[in-house]
This record gives sequence, C-alpha cells and structure tokens, in this order.
Amino acid sequence: MGWTVGRGPDRTHLRSGDPRPAAAVPLPLLKLPLLAGLLLALLLLLELRHRLRPASPLRLKAGDWRLQRQDGAVQVRGIVTISNPHRRMEVFVPELSARPTLLGRGSLAGVRIATTVVPLHPDEEARPDGYWFAYIVKAGKATAARIELTISAEPGTDLQALLDTLWVELLWVNYGPFGRLWRRDGVLVPLRRPGAANPATARWREGERCRVLPIRTHLLGVLDDPAEVLRHYAGPVLQPGDVLTIGETPLAVMQGRYRHPATVEPSLLARQLCRGFHPTSSLATACGLQSLIDVVGPARVLLAWSVGLALKMVGLRGWFYRLAGEQARLIDDITGTTPPYDQTIVLGPDQPEAFCAAMAACLGVEVAVVDVNDLGRVKVLAASAGCDQELLQRALRPNPAGNANERTPLVLVRPA
Repeated sequence: MGWTVGRGPDRTHLRSGDPRPAAAVPLPLLKLPLLAGLLLALLLLLELRHRLRPASPLRLKAGDWRLQRQDGAVQVRGIVTISNPHRRMEVFVPELSARPTLLGRGSLAGVRIATTVVPLHPDEEARPDGYWFAYIVKAGKATAARIELTISAEPGTDLQALLDTLWVELLWVNYGPFGRLWRRDGVLVPLRRPGAANPATARWREGERCRVLPIRTHLLGVLDDPAEVLRHYAGPVLQPGDVLTIGETPLAVMQGRYRHPATVEPSLLARQLCRGFHPTSSLATACGLQSLIDVVGPARVLLAWSVGLALKMVGLRGWFYRLAGEQARLIDDITGTTPPYDQTIVLGPDQPEAFCAAMAACLGVEVAVVDVNDLGRVKVLAASAGCDQELLQRALRPNPAGNANERTPLVLVRPA
C-alpha cells in the first residue's frame, strides 16, 4: 500500500489508506521543551555566576598555640599561617590585627589584655615598632604571624580560677583582582580544662535498658584534635560494647566549619528565598541561607525551594530539606550554639561517616555523630558499622547532653 498525497480545500496531509488527517501536536506540549530549556539555562546561569564570582584564594589556619602562667599573669602565644594555593594569582595582605575576648567565671572588670602581632614573613623581617606592613603572598606560597597576648589583673586576683576561655578574632584584609575583602577568623584557646572521666566517680544515668554517661570537656575549637579529645576524656571509662557519641556541632567547630556573618555576602537569591522559612529557622536570614548556597550551590537551593513550596501547598512538608541536602538541616545561625560561637554561623561536620569509622577502629568501641534536641528528636548523622541505632534512640531521647552550657559534647551509652 503506497503513500498518496491528499488535497483538501485548506490543508495538505499524508495518508495511508486513511481519509483522516494526521493529528496535530497540541501547542502547550510544544512549549514544554522550551520552558524546560529556559529553566535549565536559568539554573546553569545561577550556578556559573556563583562559581565564577570574585573571591580570594587565601586561607588562614591556626598552628601551634601555647599557654604559660607566670608572675600572676597568663601568656598566650600562637602561630597562624596564611597560604595561597592559587597557581597564578598574587594577593596582598595589607592589614592583620587580633581582637581578644575573654570568657570567665565571674566579673572580668579588672582584667587587662596586651596584644602584639609579629609578622613572620619568609623573605622580609618584621619592623621593630610592631607595624604590620602590606605583604604579597605569591602564588603557591605562604606567610605566617605570631600572636602574643598577656593577660594580667590587679594584685590578689586568682586568674586561674577566674578565667575560662580566650577567643581571638583575627581581622585581616585580602587585596587583589577580586577587590578588597575583609576576613574575620576566630581561634578559641581554652584556659582551663576539666579532668578526664573517672570510672570510680562517673555519674551514670539509668535509661531504657541502658546506662548513659554525659562526659564533660573544655570548650572545643580548631586547636583540638577530635581523636585526642575522645581518647583523653572518654578513654578511661570505655568498655567493649559501649557506644560513644559526639554532637554534630562540637565536631564541626573542631573542623573549623564556622564563619562570622560579616564575611558572608548574601546574594539577591538568598535575600528573597530566606523570607519563605519559619522565623526560627537558621535559613530564615540572608546570611544563613547564603551559607547553604555557598556549600551546595544556588541551583540546587532554588530548585529545592520551588519544589518544596509546591509540595507544601498540597500538604507535603519537609521536601526542601530532603532535596537541598543534609547541610540544610545542620546549619546553626547565630545564637544557635554556645558562646563564643553564638556570634558565628556553624555548618554541619565534614565527612562524619569517615570520622566514625576511624574513631571506632582507634578506640575499640562503636562511635556515632548525633544531633539531639530537647523535644526528643534524635538524628544519627553517621555511625560506625556495628552501631546499634535503636539503642541510641532509646538512650538519647531525654537529651542527656543538654542544649545549654553543660559542655558535655560526649555521651557514652552502655547497654544494660
């Protein structure tokens, strides 16, 4: 049967023994590929603008910090390193200063702090007058500075009993092809440390078919090695069959995953979308949401927000957090953590699964990273292979670590 051309008064169509014309494709269906293409182009444009935005490659890292007590004063010395991993860009550091803040166990009205910043450039000597001169950090190179602080008080003041923690903010300027950017990094220096858990005096709590031991530590920060913290504070009381948990925020701050809002540059997207979150959400501020965008990208956030809003209108909640990724639930905006981190935005921990596996092999017990609140919600972010998560749900539901200033980031769970 051959194909013939049929002619009508106002159209021409192909037919194969069928007098009816071929069905036309509806116009709305023709527009769907065009709309999908435009949406994809918009998301791609957002992602490219985000990834290609001007930024400084310089990274500041805290090195060795030491504490010394003598003649009624406390001396703190620490090293910070500024590195430039870029292969071609050279960046100026025209300013660097240290701003210390003390946290104590009483009034600090009579306490004084003297601060000195000493450049440790590899190819130029520091000025004897203490002036920080503009320095160029060349591609692939690094420089450093020594921070010296002397804490003193009126005669008769027991500084050892009064002082708790030193928070040192490093304010420094990056100057280069990206413009002039202020950076603000914080280093926490503990001035007092509690003893490790003692099997003879440990205060266990009875749980549902288990026992629970909150373990007190000092206020944790980037100077702490997570493995050493777990080994030192919990090691003396560990037994085979135990499960040692650590809160996700304490682990994150030890990994340096916090930033001051002054260093966050909210995009128009962040300023608009943050209005759609509940006022108590950590994503309800432009800087909080921008911190998520900086981690997962604007395209994923916009897509998750749009789909989440559409599903919420038909009664399906929580889809934004499912689509935006784990970090969307873990970000703590300012006031969300204990001082001095209450002034910063804290992200969720990096690679918690690998951390748990390594710690379990090191300590000989199961290890988990958890997020627990006073409402009875227990979320196990990551756990070593043999961890009994049902046990963790029963043991941690009363939130034995607390959400205030208990400083018990470690909780040991022992099956009954």
